[in-house]
Amino acid sequence: MGTTQLESVPEPKYWHLKTVLSEALDSDFAVGEILPNERDLAARFGVARATLRQALEQLELEGRLQRRRGVGTTVAPPRTAVSVSTAQHDWPGAPGDAWGTADATVAVPPVAVARLFDTATGEEMHTVRRTRVAHGQAVAAELLYVPVGSVPELSAIDVPAGPARGRAVLRELQRLELEGQDRAVELGSARADDAKELDRLPGAPVLVVTTRYFSEGRTAAVSVATYRADTCRLTFGDSVDVEIGHPGQPGQQRRAS
Repeated sequence: MGTTQLESVPEPKYWHLKTVLSEALDSDFAVGEILPNERDLAARFGVARATLRQALEQLELEGRLQRRRGVGTTVAPPRTAVSVSTAQHDWPGAPGDAWGTADATVAVPPVAVARLFDTATGEEMHTVRRTRVAHGQAVAAELLYVPVGSVPELSAIDVPAGPARGRAVLRELQRLELEGQDRAVELGSARADDAKELDRLPGAPVLVVTTRYFSEGRTAAVSVATYRADTCRLTFGDSVDVEIGHPGQPGQQRRAS
């Protein structure tokens, strides 16, 4: 095959600098250490600050660096491994669950989520917001949608809203027999509420994991978990199906082993 035009394009200067910086992070800096300011780094490597900034942004995207408000740019710890294998056969909130319950309300879910249930669009559901923390930092935010019919014994009188309400919803789920679950993973952009919770800018790249939980032959709950793409890596079991499809079109994926 002939040489394509792209193959003749020289490597961008910032990309070469990113490689040099990555090697420096391994040899000269420790996890959590604050990097010198941009002016000093640019002088050290003999590049323009604009070039340096591009390289730092790429390293942040790859999870090597973290920019923390009021602190500066620090060397990031290794990415948190997140299993997305459907071999995990537990309801949310089961013993050993790594998530903490932050809030719970009753609201109408997004249309894309409602389509995953056998319910009419516009029907209110229990919506439980949870967070996952690693190394003292929030790495994921989850919205768990549970139809009222899935937890019929839950009383609205006991706790109307808040974390206690969320824990009550999770306890009621444990009463059901979990028949199975499936997961779909896609790359997305952080919404304003998730970005604030995860200490990211709106529009930052995230990994969105959508999980459906089945009981009594129907979808009993749906989880939409948003993970920081810079601090998390997804792990799959030995024999897990990967769903390939288009974002925003649940139920239209195909499976690949």
